[in-house]
Amino acid sequence: MTTTEQLTECDVDELGRELDQIRDEVIAARGESDARYIRQVIAVQRSLEAGGRALLLVSILPPAWLAGTTALATAKILENMEIGHNVLHGQWDWMCDPKIHSATWEWDFATPAEAWKHSHNFVHHTYTNVLGKDRDIGYSALRIHPEQPWHPVYLAQPFYNLALAMFFEWGITIYDVELERVWRGEKSWREALTQLRGVLGKAGRQVVKDYVAFPLLSGPSFLPTLLANLTANVIRNAWTHTIIFCGHFPDGTVVFTEDQLDGETRGEWYLRQLSGSANIEGGTLFHIMTGNLSHQIEHHLFPDLPSNRYAEIAPKVRALCERFGLPYNTGPLLQQTISVWKRVLRLALPGRS
Repeated sequence: MTTTEQLTECDVDELGRELDQIRDEVIAARGESDARYIRQVIAVQRSLEAGGRALLLVSILPPAWLAGTTALATAKILENMEIGHNVLHGQWDWMCDPKIHSATWEWDFATPAEAWKHSHNFVHHTYTNVLGKDRDIGYSALRIHPEQPWHPVYLAQPFYNLALAMFFEWGITIYDVELERVWRGEKSWREALTQLRGVLGKAGRQVVKDYVAFPLLSGPSFLPTLLANLTANVIRNAWTHTIIFCGHFPDGTVVFTEDQLDGETRGEWYLRQLSGSANIEGGTLFHIMTGNLSHQIEHHLFPDLPSNRYAEIAPKVRALCERFGLPYNTGPLLQQTISVWKRVLRLALPGRS
């Protein structure tokens, strides 16, 4: 781990103990205020969606179309980021509310919740930034770290990354089927096709809901409503893609090899999360709209803690990094976005620079 070579084994163990203490303090403090927070966010999201859908019934009028599309896009971002992503991480399971639980929640996203929980919660969060184990490194489509071998297909990655941003939910849906494992002989076509049928069922329902049912309900406003739903989904997809990429791929994030997992201690696991993640600076509303994934470092350290607590513990994590001489990768949204796109452009070409 090149960024942590100055640490002794005792340092790493102490870092792990102090991060565990931060986690334990949050778990002990969870309570009604946290439950009230997520219920309020859900209530706001549902009000925005209902209001947006109602406005789109008369979206043949341009002001109604603009207001309805804005409300619907905002609702979709909230549902995807601050609610769906975090509920499916089990952040609110401690409430024992069957309506807000990782085992029962199904989100407004093309990929089924169960498939996503396997690829994201288990694979990505267990093997964060480990080459050959973490499929989220470039999402099996991009060369995002110089340690990845170059292939001529990467010459086109600036273009297909832009397409991925616009249609991110569909890219993730295909990605969760793990087709590249089928091509490598690590997964049978039978298993992939069974999984694909489930994915197509969920994706089909999403298509019918947004592009058939609600436009039909709008009657004379069918086409404006159809366009509004498409616009809201593209906005949500582009925003989600930007936040996720800025949390994982700006300059300064590093990757690891599989042999570094051998005998990995709790402290070393924490170090891997710190080194492979990046934060985005902003205000309270900005953090909520990112699903608090603007605190990606804290999320990778503590993926099952309530997201509203990340802003509270971020200064403590940063202070620990400063004390142990560790980098704490953070910056404004524009800075992190530029860093990511420079990397996408640079690594489309052969070479390790």
